[in-house]
Amino acid sequence: MSKKQSKKFIKSLPLDNYERELDNFLNKGEFRRVGNFQETKKMFQEAAKRHKELLKTKRITIRVNQEDLLKVKAKAKRVRIPYQRLLNALIHQFAEGKREIKIK
Repeated sequence: MSKKQSKKFIKSLPLDNYERELDNFLNKGEFRRVGNFQETKKMFQEAAKRHKELLKTKRITIRVNQEDLLKVKAKAKRVRIPYQRLLNALIHQFAEGKREIKIK
């Protein structure tokens, strides 16, 4: 796609209200460059890089009571999903505060 076609495509994209407001400010020249632009740019680049890292998966090894593992595998089989996916979903829900755990 040429630069000319690319600009046409971008201009034809539908904008929500917030994006339209930003576009109006840009067209009027109401945005000014901040004094520490390079520092701010670097901060956002690092944040984007960290965000990409957070989206990756990480392999772990844990020791689990065999009886508990058999129960988890059975429950996963009943709902027709791999037991690792079930464990991952439980960990995610706990991490997000959607599930609590009681340790005796």
